[in-house]
Amino acid sequence: MKRKLEDRLLEWKNKGSKRMPLIINGARQVGKTYTLLEFGSKNYKNVVYVNLETNLLVSSYFSDNINPNRIIQYLEAYSNQEIIPEETLIILDEIQSCERALTALKYFYEETPEYHIATAGSLLGVAINREKYSYPVGKVDTITLYPLDFEEYLWALNEHRLCSEIRSSYIEMAPMPEALHQRAIDLYRMYLIIGGMPASINEYLDTGKLLTVSDIQSKILNDYLADMSKYASHTESVKIRACYESIPAQLAKENRKFQYKIVQKGGTASIFGPSIDWLNYAGIVLKCQRIEHAFEPIAVYSDLSSFKLYMGDTGLLVMKSGLSHQTILSGEKNLFMGSVAENYIAQALASKEYNLYYWTSKNTAELDFVLQLGNDIIGVEVKKETHSRSKSLGVFIDKYNPKYSIRFSNNNFGFANNIKSIPLYAVFCI
Repeated sequence: MKRKLEDRLLEWKNKGSKRMPLIINGARQVGKTYTLLEFGSKNYKNVVYVNLETNLLVSSYFSDNINPNRIIQYLEAYSNQEIIPEETLIILDEIQSCERALTALKYFYEETPEYHIATAGSLLGVAINREKYSYPVGKVDTITLYPLDFEEYLWALNEHRLCSEIRSSYIEMAPMPEALHQRAIDLYRMYLIIGGMPASINEYLDTGKLLTVSDIQSKILNDYLADMSKYASHTESVKIRACYESIPAQLAKENRKFQYKIVQKGGTASIFGPSIDWLNYAGIVLKCQRIEHAFEPIAVYSDLSSFKLYMGDTGLLVMKSGLSHQTILSGEKNLFMGSVAENYIAQALASKEYNLYYWTSKNTAELDFVLQLGNDIIGVEVKKETHSRSKSLGVFIDKYNPKYSIRFSNNNFGFANNIKSIPLYAVFCI
């Protein structure tokens, strides 16, 4: 299963003296370990892999002296493999479970940069923000891995030609041939159900059945809930779970701003704020901040008290909400489909490392997303079907006169009135 991350890993490998130990963040089961192992097998003479959460013996190597040469000797003895500078990839998985291993990365960079070390941490953000972890700031490279985006999903389905056609139409802003456009829409609807979690996609590729995909998604959600109990106190885990469980209801509202009272009557930021932070640090949710002014740089105009929460994987949202597969595949009208499409766009933009913001104007207009592309501030509207009328986007354009705007919908590619019409399936081109 090809991931776009592989190209960045190759760049990291070839940095030479500028290469630092690598940390890959991301929610559980997005494919961090698999991607690293695949990359290692293709690009190195050998790979030494250790899971620091399950292998307590190796984890104990870091409890005292974390001199890099000493650690290398221990790893060679454990793996019965020679660790060769520049030719061996060392993978330390679940590094958040071993505080001293995280600290040791600093010394590997400073004292033995010739060793290639890549690490992965499913709950690294939670660990760093809750414990006394000494994070090696400035001594490591960090990448966040997300679920497969729609293009990676098409690669898994061997739809490489369709990907090329989509990218070509995006560059030219010219309509796709109708048959290809409809095929892409059909595959997009399937993706909304399956989502981008590697296990879900593999299950569909193996069985061709959506029903068994739901079983895989249910297991993933249960693993998330188990982590909430494992990495938080009982009282905190109850609050974290309540916030997470409320997301479909939050997105079903006409105003999708997260409201604590939906979680619990009388709920407030002081009660549930840390729970939201936990979910965000764990990579389980995507946080989209509100802005009232769309000027560069948009980050300084964000309202930290107002935000929307999306689920990290749209397939999990569909499964958790109970939205029927038939409703999605048939394209029949359904109010919640607007929330699903918006979650899909949020997931795609986050995977391309865009910070997520939405815009409101004195409660008279609300625009789904606002992007900063260089010096340009671009308004983004999401439509679940083919409708093109948009009061909010019009208000945004009149107020800020952007270079152009973007409207995602089921319409084909087009460019009119300074608005780029982009099919939902083509968001990976942005």
